[in-house]
Amino acid sequence: MAPTAAAAVVTTALARRSRPWVLAAAPLTALTGAMLWFFRDPERDLGPGLVLSPADGVVQSVDPQPDGRTRVAIFMSPLNVHVNRAPLDGTVTSVEHVAGGFRPAFDKDSDQNERVVWHFATALGDIELWQIAGAVARRIVPYLGMGAKVSRGERIGLIRFGSRVDIYLPEGIAPAVSVGQRTTAGVTRIDHG
Repeated sequence: MAPTAAAAVVTTALARRSRPWVLAAAPLTALTGAMLWFFRDPERDLGPGLVLSPADGVVQSVDPQPDGRTRVAIFMSPLNVHVNRAPLDGTVTSVEHVAGGFRPAFDKDSDQNERVVWHFATALGDIELWQIAGAVARRIVPYLGMGAKVSRGERIGLIRFGSRVDIYLPEGIAPAVSVGQRTTAGVTRIDHG
C-alpha cells in the first residue's frame, strides 16, 4: 500500500504543475483511498455473550456436524472489515496453513480452499476456527502463533479481500445466529449461553 500512496502523492504534486499528470494522480488517489478503506481496523466495544463473532459479514450457514459440533460460516464480502478476532478467551494451541483452491468464498465447496485452521484451548474446550481464502482473497495473515494467550475480541489475523470464516461451536453450545444475519467481529454474540 505504501508504494501506491507514495505514487499518489508524487503524481498529485506533479499535477499541480502540469495538467496531464491529473490522468495518473486521479486513479492513484482513488486506489489509495480504496485500499485505506479496505484495510481499516476499527476499535470495537465487545458485545455480550461468551462466544463472539470472529468476523464481520453475513451468516452463510449454520450446520450441525457429525461429531456434535455446529459450524457457523460467515461470508465476508470485499466491503466488510477483514480483520478477524478471537471468539473467546483462550490459548492458541495450533495455527496450520492448509493449501487448497480459490473458489468463491460463498460457494458451498469453498471449504476446500486455501485456509488457516486455528485451535484455541478455552473454558468450553477446543474451539476450531477456519480462515478461508476466496477467489480474490489469496492471502491470509495470522497475527499470532501457537502458545499465544488471547482475549475475546482480540485481533488474530487478516484475510485479504472476499473470504469466509467458519467457527465450530462445541457440542452443547447452541448458536444464537441464523442464516442471513449480519455479524460484527467482537460484537455479535454467536452462542445462546
